Amino acid sequence: MIPRGAGSSLAGQAVGPGCVVLDMTRHMDSILDTDPDEQTATVEPGVVQDHLDDHLAEWDLKFAPDPASSNRATIGGGIGNNSTGAHSVRYGITDAYTEELRVVLADGSLIHTREIVLDGPEWESVAGGDDREAELYREVRKLVEENAEEIAEQYPTLKRSVSGYNLQKVIYENDAGEEVINLSKLFVGAEGTLGVVVEATLDLVSKPDTTALALYCFSDLVDAMEAVPEALDFDVSAVELMDDEVFRLASESTEFAEYAEPIPEGTAAALMLEFDSELCDEFEAAIEGTNEFFVENGAAFDVLEAYLPDEQADIWKLRKAAIPLLMSLEGDPKPYPFIEDATVPPEELAVYVQEFEDVLEDHGTSAAYFAHAGSGTLHIRPILNLKGSEGIETMHSISEDVTSLVLKHNGAFSGEHGDGLARTEFNPKMYGEQLWGAFQELKLAADPDRRMNPGKVVYWDDEADMRENLRYGADYSSLEPRTEMDFGEDGFSHVVELCNGCGTCRQTDSDTMCPTYRASKEEIQATRGRANMLRAAISGELSEEEMYSERFQEEVLDLCVGCKGCMSDCPTGVDMAKLKAEVKHDYHEREGVGLRERVFANIDSLSALGSALAPLSNWGPKLPGARTAMERTLGIAKERELPHFERESLEDWFDSRGGSKVPLAEAEDEVLLFPDTYTNYSNTKPGKAAVLTLEAAGVHVEIPDGVVSSGRPAYSKGMLDLARERAETNVDALDPYVRDDWSVVFTEPSDAVMFQDEYLSLRPDDEATHRVASAAYGVLEYVDVMRLDEAIEFDEPKEPVSYHGHCNQKATNKDHHAVGVMRRAGYAVEPLDTGCCGMAGSFGYEAEHYQLSQAIGNILFRQVEKSDAEGVVAPGTSCRTQLGDRPGESAPRHPIEKVALAIAR
Repeated sequence: MIPRGAGSSLAGQAVGPGCVVLDMTRHMDSILDTDPDEQTATVEPGVVQDHLDDHLAEWDLKFAPDPASSNRATIGGGIGNNSTGAHSVRYGITDAYTEELRVVLADGSLIHTREIVLDGPEWESVAGGDDREAELYREVRKLVEENAEEIAEQYPTLKRSVSGYNLQKVIYENDAGEEVINLSKLFVGAEGTLGVVVEATLDLVSKPDTTALALYCFSDLVDAMEAVPEALDFDVSAVELMDDEVFRLASESTEFAEYAEPIPEGTAAALMLEFDSELCDEFEAAIEGTNEFFVENGAAFDVLEAYLPDEQADIWKLRKAAIPLLMSLEGDPKPYPFIEDATVPPEELAVYVQEFEDVLEDHGTSAAYFAHAGSGTLHIRPILNLKGSEGIETMHSISEDVTSLVLKHNGAFSGEHGDGLARTEFNPKMYGEQLWGAFQELKLAADPDRRMNPGKVVYWDDEADMRENLRYGADYSSLEPRTEMDFGEDGFSHVVELCNGCGTCRQTDSDTMCPTYRASKEEIQATRGRANMLRAAISGELSEEEMYSERFQEEVLDLCVGCKGCMSDCPTGVDMAKLKAEVKHDYHEREGVGLRERVFANIDSLSALGSALAPLSNWGPKLPGARTAMERTLGIAKERELPHFERESLEDWFDSRGGSKVPLAEAEDEVLLFPDTYTNYSNTKPGKAAVLTLEAAGVHVEIPDGVVSSGRPAYSKGMLDLARERAETNVDALDPYVRDDWSVVFTEPSDAVMFQDEYLSLRPDDEATHRVASAAYGVLEYVDVMRLDEAIEFDEPKEPVSYHGHCNQKATNKDHHAVGVMRRAGYAVEPLDTGCCGMAGSFGYEAEHYQLSQAIGNILFRQVEKSDAEGVVAPGTSCRTQLGDRPGESAPRHPIEKVALAIAR
């Protein structure tokens, strides 16, 4: 049995051969009780830490340990790992805040762990029986008392030490001066090897009102390390480090370059000090004191000060960018976290790092340095290729050397991320033969059959070898399929293998990824689950035929809505929408294309016919039995409203008005407005609003001839030949204009992104495609980039409006433009931090997906309802359809319509 939270641990705690995984996040995720006066909370193990902190914000309280993964990491996982985070210099680690637990032991018995006074009546009652609980209490006391000297000698005296079992903390003197035993302290950090935690009572802390940061820049890494113990002499709440490798990677990254820009040239390492209002009354005075010490009289040559929340957030983003930046390195060599949280006393950190550099040099590799310098924990990830035996043996050899180095400096092999499959092997070396034997005796007292997360913390025989059970390993090989799209030099398999298991796709409170997981809480419906299944398929762990089975297609791929959220939200950029389209294409090549898929892929032709036959075409679906017949024949959900067709298309309207009202000779610019399917045939209002807005800015507008559907519907169904054919047609029609400096604008975001992104994968070597992609804009993206609204006089309506952005534009960092334009037009815009609407083109129309589509939509609906704004706008057709299908609600406007309405008449 492996009890698991988010599975975001880094040492292999949440995986193991032959085990049943208990995902605690689906059914054991309740906050059971909160006592603000006593500053305690009782929770189930599947509660996500950020959700708990959100709940506690009402009382200005929080759970003190703050791992970087708190947006998906669970309290149960934190208890299993004895987690902490950037503020451990201020607050310590999880065992200090875990007072009581309810735990299911291996025999199925439920025990309640809490402070029990030794030899008192409660002790006699609990320890005097003949059940598993009583035996465990007696054995723990015996082990602690018999090994007292060894415990005092072998356990490091650090704020962070999370290897082995907490024998040094389970018996202590409480605030009343009584000697007590509290098995809660023992289960913390036990990684589920002693039992399954099902309930926890936690101590809480008050949340500081404000903070400030000072980032000290050093020209030498060792100088920065030598400054760490000096920094701890000040009243700081965090001391973090970043080195020049992190800055270099950030400066070369589109996503993080802006955060690295302020770092002065010549910075080899930077030490970040945080001050909070509970420790410090005057931030300016405090930082003036540290400036004098570190800059004027120390080795730092510069300092960046941050007092405003946004300024501090930028520095924290740079610090937290280290892992995603490192893990996105191209090729098979990757920075692996097998020794990354070895911890030494801060005063020995500088010497330790110099000796660590020698270890890396001896093994012919390098690493970046970052993280929790104040507590002596540096995240150091040597770059190795673990797909070959040489890299694997190098990993093991480095681990041997580093454990020896850690022992020399009185440190801990793990100060944050625990033992797991990666580090358990070295516990006998770290704790000595006597305590190792005590660990084994403790394990057998709680779990005689060794069924609970075997091979972690303790082991027998050959259960623990860090070279076994690797994600890849020397025997790993992957098929590199022939692909229709361009996947770069490293190919399809590389994109699959970018998933490092961090579980960011399981976070549910912000960004886009992953909408189906948010609705279902099923691991297989997270990006990580899909990537793991694809990796198993291409590596032979699953049979080659399995990837093309109906089960794989329906359960793994078809439930991906193609939102592209993972392209930007995943720290390593796993593009599951692209992977899905490629595999679906291969599936169609083998099995053929179904009728419904053909219908949706050719929706442009059907819509043109529907428009030509309107209003008759709008009556058909309303006839008795028509919806039921469509569900039976095509699998289109009978509950879903079908698109309405307008008799006069956008193209017809544009021609009837005589084309553009801004003569080409007098125009400030010229654009082609792409007539997407829905805007052209079903809802022409956004298209008309786009024309009016652009003309108000002095732009000459044309609707191009010779274009066809963008190919987005075909692409989403994996019909890549058809998508490429349509891309070729559109590029041929548009490129002559683009060569003459025309731009191409879109009211439909998914079509804009199709041109900007997917066309480049479908036709990577075609220069014309690259030209057209560079000239393609969402309509409000175009207005914003060209600052066209500055030429428009607005009535400034000051109407409060909430904005739900489109997933595809969020993924390509183009979502913000609409907000800026609307605000400058006079609207009070509240951008909602929403995910996918759940409609996702045809997905929400498909009968078998209707319920899931609604479940995803309900998440959006709740966010819209919480907004103080009177109405919501959304640029995406699918989003407006989903929002319009709410009972008693009409479809919201496109934001370009609101901009057009604000133009002074």
